[in-house]
Amino acid sequence: MTTFQELGVPQGLCDAMAGKGIKVPTKVQEQAVPAVRSGHDVIVQAQTGTGKTLAFLLPIFEKIKVQAEVTQALVVTPTRELAIQIAKVAAILGRAVDVSTLVIYGGQDIERQKKKLRRHPQLIVGTPGRLLDHLRRGTIDLSQVNKVVLDEADEMLRLGFIEDVETLLGKTAQDHQLMLFSATIPDRVRTLATRFMRQPEEIVVKGEHVTLDEIDQVIVSTTEETKLDRLCEAINAEQPYLAMVFCHTKTRAHMVTMALAARGYLVDELHGDLSQVQRALVLKRFRGAELQILCATDIAARGLDIEGVTHVFNYDIPHDAESYIHRIGRTGRAGQRGKAVTFVNARQYDLLRRIESGIRGRIRKEMSERGRRHKEKQAKILQEIREKREEQKKKRKPLSKYANRKGSAHKGRNDRSRRQKHSVVSNQGHRSKFGKRH
Repeated sequence: MTTFQELGVPQGLCDAMAGKGIKVPTKVQEQAVPAVRSGHDVIVQAQTGTGKTLAFLLPIFEKIKVQAEVTQALVVTPTRELAIQIAKVAAILGRAVDVSTLVIYGGQDIERQKKKLRRHPQLIVGTPGRLLDHLRRGTIDLSQVNKVVLDEADEMLRLGFIEDVETLLGKTAQDHQLMLFSATIPDRVRTLATRFMRQPEEIVVKGEHVTLDEIDQVIVSTTEETKLDRLCEAINAEQPYLAMVFCHTKTRAHMVTMALAARGYLVDELHGDLSQVQRALVLKRFRGAELQILCATDIAARGLDIEGVTHVFNYDIPHDAESYIHRIGRTGRAGQRGKAVTFVNARQYDLLRRIESGIRGRIRKEMSERGRRHKEKQAKILQEIREKREEQKKKRKPLSKYANRKGSAHKGRNDRSRRQKHSVVSNQGHRSKFGKRH
């Protein structure tokens, strides 16, 4: 089995990854790290959740000149969520080798971003729109950038960022190294490669089947307003021995913890704002089953091996398959069965499909307890309606022998006879073919 040391990764970066529980490279990292280190342009095709982030960050950090206080590397992503995720990994690695990093995306205070850009971060992660905004304002200098990564290039094209990317590439150093990482390589990505890359090396890593056979995976449709109630319903129905509830942010984890505690659950929180002593105490109580529920951010998804976790609840759906796998991997360990419940609202089904693509499988949809009761109630009402209709049919009087056999509207119960109808028409008279009334 290959190690990061065998790939030539500096010891400082290896120690930083080991601190997060990452000790063995994935297949895409084994192939991409040497290719990127060589300085060649590369196109890497690999499914979401295969470890592409480290595949380009590790060799980039090796090549950054710490003494040069200029921006030397740029990572462009289609969404702010992906930018934040990559920036978190970059910040950890950057601290280990004394490289400054910065994340830039829309929705942030632009004045604060300008202030941080004056410190000349050596690696910038950002979205195309906000990066171009800073270019127009003259607050960012990309002229010394010699390493550019386009992550999820296929998604970027789908969202219509290709023109923005071309503008950004035109502002970087002429001898820059360009790296494209994508789940698929559509024609427009290849066109971009032809225009901006010099004899790129192409790496294709086929997605491996993620083995999650010991974990029963389900999704529950909900809304933000009813999500907490759905979580409590699921906890009450499943009765977990130990359960982990994953949230995106520290604030969110704290909010869910307080809400569950107010409803009488044995719960505590685990996130980056806690000191090492506090984290150790919380984990000790959770391992000892003094707590039933642990609300955590993704900091708890890696490197934790806690026996007895029977359930994982994704209160906030993960951003990618890799995070999903690490989260639900806290249960179903050592041959034991586990269950993972993911709450999804109507706007998150595209994200769910990407996760399913990454794990190469479909996740079963499960109805909530309230939904089941509502469906049973509806079925009961429909059954009562059917029974009432059957009783009405039995009580209905039989049709007259004079009923129209062709099934006319009166069904044999017309109050007016055909003779009466004829007499009324006769009294009204009729017109001859000469138009005279008789």
